[in-house]
Parts: sequence; C-alpha cells; structure tokens
Amino acid sequence: MLLILLVLAKGPGELLYAQSDSTKVGKEANLTNGQTSADSLFNLGEKYLNSQRYEQSLSLFQKSINRYALTNNHKKIGDCFNYIAVINYFQGDYYKTIFFFKKSIESYKKSKYKKGVASLLNNIGSVYNTSGDYLKALDYYRQAIVIFEEVGEKENLAVATRNIGLIYMEGNDYKNAMDHFRKSYAIHRKLNNRKNIGETLIPIGKVYAKEGRYDSAFENLTKALQIADEERDKQLQISALASLGDLFYGKSDYNRALPYYTRCLTYANEVGRLQYQSESQIAIGSIMHKLGRNKSSIVKCQDGLRLAEKLGSMSQKKSGCDCLYQAHKSLGNNRQALRYYEQANAYEDSLNLAETSNRIMGMEFQKQQLVDSIAYVKKEYAVKLSHKEDVRRREKNRNLIAISLCFVLLIAAGLWNRLAYTRKAKSALQIEKDRSETLLLNILPEEIAEELKEKGNVSAQDYDLVSILFTDFKSFTETAEKMTPQSLVEEINICFKAFDLITEKYQIEKIKTIGDAYMAAGGIPKAHKDSARNIVLAGLEMQAFIKDRALEGYRTNRPAFEMRLGIHIGPIVAGIVGVRKFQYDVWGDTVNTASRMESSGMVGKVNISEALYQIIKDEDCFSFEYRGYVHAKGKGEAAMYFVEKCA
Repeated sequence: MLLILLVLAKGPGELLYAQSDSTKVGKEANLTNGQTSADSLFNLGEKYLNSQRYEQSLSLFQKSINRYALTNNHKKIGDCFNYIAVINYFQGDYYKTIFFFKKSIESYKKSKYKKGVASLLNNIGSVYNTSGDYLKALDYYRQAIVIFEEVGEKENLAVATRNIGLIYMEGNDYKNAMDHFRKSYAIHRKLNNRKNIGETLIPIGKVYAKEGRYDSAFENLTKALQIADEERDKQLQISALASLGDLFYGKSDYNRALPYYTRCLTYANEVGRLQYQSESQIAIGSIMHKLGRNKSSIVKCQDGLRLAEKLGSMSQKKSGCDCLYQAHKSLGNNRQALRYYEQANAYEDSLNLAETSNRIMGMEFQKQQLVDSIAYVKKEYAVKLSHKEDVRRREKNRNLIAISLCFVLLIAAGLWNRLAYTRKAKSALQIEKDRSETLLLNILPEEIAEELKEKGNVSAQDYDLVSILFTDFKSFTETAEKMTPQSLVEEINICFKAFDLITEKYQIEKIKTIGDAYMAAGGIPKAHKDSARNIVLAGLEMQAFIKDRALEGYRTNRPAFEMRLGIHIGPIVAGIVGVRKFQYDVWGDTVNTASRMESSGMVGKVNISEALYQIIKDEDCFSFEYRGYVHAKGKGEAAMYFVEKCA
C-alpha cells in the first residue's frame, strides 16, 4: 500500500483540500448579490464534502462555478474545480480527478495563484503515482518543486520531495528514497508540523521493512500511528494502520497483521476511501485463507475485488483474483478457481503492458546504436575521395618534374576519367540515398523519420488523446484451411493493401499488422481535430470493403473473410523500439482496451468504447446503437456502442 500525500492550495497540513476565502464572506461591503450567492453555495458545498455527502457537495460546487463566472472570479472557480477533483478522487475516478485538477490549474493561472498551481501539479503527480504511472508522476512532482522553491513554500516543498522519494521506493532504490524522506522529515521537524512528520515516518518505516529492519520499521510506523491518533486524523490513521498490517503480513505474522487491517477498513469505510477499503478487504481475505478460513476469505476478497473494479486499479484486481483463486482451490471449487486464475493472468498481462510503457518512456537511445546509413556512406566516400586526390596531386608533381610535356594528353585523359568516375559515384550515391529515404518513410511517420535523421535517435512521446483501431478476421484458421498458402497470402495482402489506402485517405497512421490483425492510430504523431471522426469513418470503410469482398467471393465460390473491428480513445506512449529492424509502435492501457473493443465486437460491425462515443456523439454523419455493458476480457464490464454512417 503506497502512501500518497496530496497537497492542495490550502497548504501541506490538509489532505485533498483547496484554499478558499470563505471566512471573508460577508466582511466585504461591496460584494454583489451574485458573489454572495456563490459564496453561500460554496460554503455549503464544503460542509457537505466534510461530512462525505459527495453528490450534494458536487452539485453545489457546479452551481458555484456558474455564479463565480459572472464576476470573473477565477480564483474561486479554481477552488470549485479543485473540490470537484477531490470528490472524484475519494470516489476512485482518477481520470476525472486529473481532468478537474487541470481545469483548476487553468483558473489559478488566470488569477496568478502560483502556490495553488504548484500544489495541484503535486496532486496530479500523486494520482499518477497511485495509478502506477511513475514517470508521469515524477515529471509533475518536479514541476511542482520548481514553483514551490520560487514562491518560498518550504512545507509544500518538503511534501513534494517526499513524493519523489516514494517514486524511488517503488523502483526499489531505497538509498535515494531514504535520502528524500530524511530531507522532508528535517523540514517538517523544523516547522513542527506534526501531521506531516507522521506522514513522513510512514514511508521511512516502509523502507526499513523492505530492507528487513523490522524493529526500526515498527518503531517509525508506531510513532506515525500515535501522531495520527493524537491529531484524530482519519486519513493518516488509515495510512499508518495499512502500513503496519503490511509489515506483519510480510513477516507472515498474520494474527498481528489482522487487527491493523480491520481497524484500517473501519476508518476507510467511515471516510469513503475506496482504495483502502479494497486493499484492506483483500488483505483480510488473504489472511483468512492463510489461517484456513477459506469461506470467510472468499467473502472478503469478493468485496475487495468489487471495489477494485469500481476503482479501476489493475494491481488490486489482480490481488483480489489471486486471493479468490487460492481460496476456491483450497475448497476444491476447481471451476471457480480456474475462472479467477484466468482473470488474474489477464490483469497481470495488463500490468506488464503498463510496466513496458513506463520503461519505453524512459529510454534514451544512444547515437552509436542507430547510425544513419546515408550519412555514413557520404562520410566514407569523402574520406576516400580526399585520399585519392592527395595521391593524384603527388603523382602530378612528380610527373611535372620527371615527365615531359608529351604526357599532358595522358594527364588530361586521366582527369576526364576521374571526373566521369566522380559524377557516376555521386549519381549512385543519390540513388541509394533516395532508396533509403523512401524505405525510411515507408517504415516510420514522416515527422519521426525527420527526427531520426536529424538527431540520430527518437524520444518516446506522451499523447493524451489518441484513437486506436484493431481489426481481426473471424474464424481465420478455419477459412485458411480451405485455401492454398499462396492464395491465403494473396487474399490477406489484398485486404491490407486496401486498408493502407483507407488509412492514407483519412490521415490516420498504420502501426503494424500482427498475423491476420491490423492496427492503426488517429492523432499521432500530429494531433488533428478530426482524428476521432476520421478513424471511425476509416473503420466503417474497412468493414464495407470486407463485406464487398465477401460477396464477390460467394459469387465465385472463393473462401472469404469476415471481420470484427473495435476502436477506443485515450492516452498512449509512442516511440521506436530496438536498434535493428526497428518499428514505430504504441503502448498503454488504451491499446489493450481497443483490442478488447475488437474482440467484444460483432462481425461486420464497428464497435466503439464509451470514451470515444462521448467525443463523436454529436457528429451528424454517425448513428449509434447502445449495447449496454458488455464483458471485456481483463477489463470487466464496459459500455460499448455500434456505430454506423448515416445515409
């Protein structure tokens, strides 16, 4: 259980709360009625939030935004968006949390509220940290630190420093992690902020536990819990209790771990912290299994898995499935055990994909690993030409001294041959350069190819909104058995050549083919305002081509393919993998979800996700059929839509 501290504009001592100027309400005689009304709604929203009445507080903050907009009060608008992000965080919707934090940052920038901007950058980093996207988290933490240093916010600077230590801890770099924690702890001690002292003792204790220094770990975690109890801070109590439970669970001392997890679950239920509710339920369920109480284990782990699915935490869903697999296996429920075993493997595949994405984001390709062949040929040719010119010059000087004027004709002939050779060599070099250029552009997008030629390497790029398309032929193996190898390859080639022309027509990027599957992306390497619409139009045209091809096959008694096609939109990472036979590729959970849209679709249809539907639903050229929630392997229940082109 990773400790994540989220500091907002109000300062380091309060978790997930924004600074507001509500204490000034009624003290300014010149406030307009609109401002007063907005402040009243805002203050009531704060009260509802503090009592965990999230739906009521959300409605009030949304109304406050409309009222504050009338007076251009960007600071208060930022506070409202900030609180809305907090509510979504408590409810486990991290995508909306980040979205509203960014909306708040926009408003704070308009009001030149630098401290608030820095605090929210720190918060976004913490949400990415919770989600396991450590490189993004690190980037946001560092942005926050720059501004905290600029405005002299020592307390918040210490918190951001601690958060960077958490990143190092996740990477098992305990030395750097402890260095950051101790720097943070020293600042908090100097400022005598007990809550932040307690919050820093927790990761220090965790590092000691990972190093096997259990007595030191217990001492620090117990001090943190003591501070939390004295301060009556439920959030800090939850973190300390969860960490103490983890400590004894790691030592296989299940009887000592259980009370900590139980108390942690009680407090998490009281404040509505889904993350810790899920983690505690699964931890308790795992302990029940270890103690031989497998029926109780199943109840707890099912509750924890249900919360993990609501939360969207891939690692927690895997832990829940692992727990249920072990419990059902011990009870002899082999069918149920197999089901959860397969689900756990699917979640592990998704986690591995995310881990690969993080590694790709951090890759630094070295120039010597990827040499531009054309530049290399030019350099070698220039060296040889220079050497030959030196030899010719020395020979000419000797000839002028030793040989008579009668050899001038021979020298001229030699010069002519050299000129012809040079021209021929330059022509051959240009041909090879043109071939290499064409080949490179056939492998990589033009912008990526230019960066590769200019710099010798290509940096991995983050994209916030990219649409991913997957196709796959239904019953490919059965259809292929009716065809000769040559006719099979020809048929696939005809289909994929048509797909290539369609992607070019709609300005989307072909990524790769994998056997009988075809993958393309819209919005990379350059963002385009119509990329989401265009990729759906491309998908519809691909399905139309396959249907026409199938009709032609039926008329000529030739085997034909039927195809599923799915599209999803979301954040991805794109870059080049490898140094030989390299290719441009994309990674991220968006890619995995797009694949599930394809596998959960139907033959002849274009199946899209809820996220893509929300973006293109107002396009006049489309009509939609809502499918409801459909089970997607490794993703649980997901809302899906069939899309068609309007007549």
